[in-house]
Amino acid sequence: MENDDRELISELKQENTRDLAFHRLVKLYQERLYWHIRKILLNHEDTDDVLQNTFIKVWKSIGNFREESTLYTWLYRIATNESITFLNSKKRRNLLPLNDVSDYLMENLTSDPYFEGDELQMKLQQAILKLPEKQRIVFNLKYFDEMKYEDMSKILDTSVGALKASYHHATKKIEEYIKRSD
Repeated sequence: MENDDRELISELKQENTRDLAFHRLVKLYQERLYWHIRKILLNHEDTDDVLQNTFIKVWKSIGNFREESTLYTWLYRIATNESITFLNSKKRRNLLPLNDVSDYLMENLTSDPYFEGDELQMKLQQAILKLPEKQRIVFNLKYFDEMKYEDMSKILDTSVGALKASYHHATKKIEEYIKRSD
């Protein structure tokens, strides 16, 4: 996979192969990035917008990609940052308290016609929404994407120790929430 990524990056940086290579990149990573963003935003339309913004940013900045991380972690970092930027702009537009975007996300979750989970899955999602933003993202990356802490560290620009602590605190809070709501 790593050689394939190197070849893809090389093609993305060359004028004559860039369009085709970008199409391959989108095809290769679109679904994974969609679900990563969707877990942060919980709304299909918002997710589509942020995914499109993510690929626009990738297109514009691929020439500056220094290959210090894998293509995968670089893409996830851009998608995560675009998701956070989107949420922050929602907070500003709707004059939400800076850390209180969970009500907006909870509304997205409960009104989402695409949510197909049972009652326990709904409780899990509600518990996740009660977490602070960073813990929520760390939990989603570890629990749902099964991402290694080292990759998360590159995406979130945080130490592995801090990420492990965030995940630990997140799981404790989720357990407490689910016990209380039974």
